[in-house]
Amino acid sequence: MDKTAKGSCLCGKVSFSVEGDFESFFLCHCRHCQKGTGSAHAANLFSTKAKLQWLSGEDLVSSFNLPGTRHNKSFCSNCGSPLPSVQMEGKLLVAPAGSLDASVSIKPTAHIFMASKANWEVDLDSVKKLEAFPK
Repeated sequence: MDKTAKGSCLCGKVSFSVEGDFESFFLCHCRHCQKGTGSAHAANLFSTKAKLQWLSGEDLVSSFNLPGTRHNKSFCSNCGSPLPSVQMEGKLLVAPAGSLDASVSIKPTAHIFMASKANWEVDLDSVKKLEAFPK
């Protein structure tokens, strides 16, 4: 494994490194991801080979597994930021793209679960774009 990516939560109490490459990058529009992010979709990186190491705050990492599903969410118990999780009995690393502290080198692979996309997620290219919060 030749690449190492570092990341952290919003409050900075949890930090981690991922050694290895991400194989895919999915923008998931399922209802579970909408509820878990409070947004239109989750943006998660996936790897079957990369290794996760907690650098600080591992004791603040909480996980939630939605009963009856494969949906899993890890987060900082202090600030609520999404964090990476190791799933499928250690065979899959899922890392929220926004949790990384550097640019993501892989482009999104696909939008998934589009049948569940939010009803307001249409014609977003036509919505006004601002560089900062409106005045």
